[in-house]
Amino acid sequence: MNEVNEIWASLSTSSLLWLTVTLLAYLIAQKLYAWSNWNSLLNPVAVSIILVVSLLLATKTPYQTYFQGAQFIHFLLGPTTVALAIPLYDLRIQLAKNWLPVILGLFAGAFTAIVSTVLIAGALGASPETIISLAPKSVTTPIAMSVAEKLGGLPALSAALVVLTGVLGSITAGPLFKFLNINGAAAQGFALGLSAHGMGTSRAFQIDADAGAYASLAIGLTGLTTALLAPALTPLLMKLFF
Repeated sequence: MNEVNEIWASLSTSSLLWLTVTLLAYLIAQKLYAWSNWNSLLNPVAVSIILVVSLLLATKTPYQTYFQGAQFIHFLLGPTTVALAIPLYDLRIQLAKNWLPVILGLFAGAFTAIVSTVLIAGALGASPETIISLAPKSVTTPIAMSVAEKLGGLPALSAALVVLTGVLGSITAGPLFKFLNINGAAAQGFALGLSAHGMGTSRAFQIDADAGAYASLAIGLTGLTTALLAPALTPLLMKLFF
C-alpha cells in the first residue's frame, strides 16, 4: 500500500498526468453523449467536469497541481476562439443582410442577462461581491474575470459561474427551443453563443455550421457589449439593495 501511495505521489505532480486525465475524461464523456443519442443531460463538458472534479476530490489533489497540466488546454482557448472567425467569413454576406436583428438581439440579450441577474441576486440577499461576480456570467471566462475584478467582485467566483452558465445553457437549450418553437439555425446559434458562450457555441456546431457561425459571432459581440454595459448597469442596479 505504501508503494502505491509513493507511486501516486510521484505521478500526481506530473503535468502530463493531469493533461491525460482531462483528455480521457472528455473522451469518456463524448462516448457517453453519443451512446445516449446526444441527450443534453449528458453534455460532455458537464460530464467531464464531474469526472475530473471527482478524481481531484478522491485523491485530494490541489487545483494548482491539476492546472499545471490543464494549462496546455487552457492555452488553446485563444487559438480556438480566433479559429471561430472561419465560419463567420463563410457567412459574411448573410450576416451583413441580417445586421439589424443581430444588433437588436445582442443588446436585448446582454442587457437582460445583466439586469435579471443583478435584480434576482439582490432580491435573494446576495452580498455585493457575489452580485458583481454574477453580473458578467454569460461571457467567456477571461472577460468575466476581468469585469468582476475591476468592479470589486471575486474573479474566481465569476469563473465558476461562467462554467455553470455554459453547462446549464447547453443542457437546457434543446428543450427550450422546442418549447418556444424556435427552429431557425441562426436564431438557435446566436442564442446559444450569447447566453452560454463557448459551451453554447460547441452545442451550436452540433446543430449545423450556420448555427455555429452565428454562435461564434455572438460570443465576441456579447463579450464586448457586456464589458461596456456591466460596469455602467451593475452599480446603478445595486443601489436598489445597498
